[in-house]
Amino acid sequence: MQFLRTDRHGPVQTIWLNNPPYNFLTDAVMGELLDLLRDIDRDDEVRAVVLTSAVDDVFVSHYSVSEILDGVEAAPVALNSRTAGAALRMSTLADHVPGGQAGLARAGAGGVANLRRYHEVCRLMRESSTVFIAALNGRALGGGCELSLACDLRLMADGPFEIGQPEILVGIIPGGGGTQMLTRVLGAGRALELCLEGAPITPSRALEIGLVHRLIDPDELLTEAQTTAARLAKRSPTAVRGIKHAVYQGGSTSLEKGLHIERAQFLTAASTPSAKRAMATYLADVESTIDAGRDMSDFVADSLPGWIDGTKVDFTE
Repeated sequence: MQFLRTDRHGPVQTIWLNNPPYNFLTDAVMGELLDLLRDIDRDDEVRAVVLTSAVDDVFVSHYSVSEILDGVEAAPVALNSRTAGAALRMSTLADHVPGGQAGLARAGAGGVANLRRYHEVCRLMRESSTVFIAALNGRALGGGCELSLACDLRLMADGPFEIGQPEILVGIIPGGGGTQMLTRVLGAGRALELCLEGAPITPSRALEIGLVHRLIDPDELLTEAQTTAARLAKRSPTAVRGIKHAVYQGGSTSLEKGLHIERAQFLTAASTPSAKRAMATYLADVESTIDAGRDMSDFVADSLPGWIDGTKVDFTE
């Protein structure tokens, strides 16, 4: 791979984005990432992924503006919401026709496929039973912020870095899912503020509003992300997928529909052999604690962290 570096330690795979000096996202970068994510999705041994950057102090500057400009300049006509929707539908249909995307590219609609490829990367990450952790080692703007939003957890280096959605400053809007994922992570008010202002925010402000989960010393960021990934890799993949589906899909619909999704995912996870073994073992421990006259609160305090770390139960299937 030209733009990615990878390393694997047990169930944790680390991916470094490597397009110096600014680590712009391009169609070529996203193509490599999509291929790699598809491979990971088929590999049951990979349970957690750390996504970071090989460029010092830069996670991703943003998506390549030159590629965006080339894409819209190649279009035969100016698009409005109706014609843009038609172009997206044509691009989807072209996936099922040999040479269809190449034909659209020759007709000046290649940028539509590039946009859909970016969204496919984000979809794979959010629907996967694998935990994705973004280790933001520096600047994360535009498409870089959006790529981090597709991850389940975001750890950011504490330093003079920037994160945000500056697209409006050049007259466009976030195109990699930023308006939708920000709304779901931060709420409509914060999402509107970030997208309308366009001004990047500091890591400390990002932590304050919930855009990132933790700030880490830059020298410890990768180690902390990989340690977190190794811990979460012990979780049941069925439960991980169920939680992600219930939060990402159920959380963006009505409460009634969301609860239906949660119920379905709960029953699915509870029916797995590993969950049945875990619950049976837990009940046996509880019964022995009660028989010994121990206080239940002491049992939970002493025992549960061990369960979470997988020392008492095999969380793999």
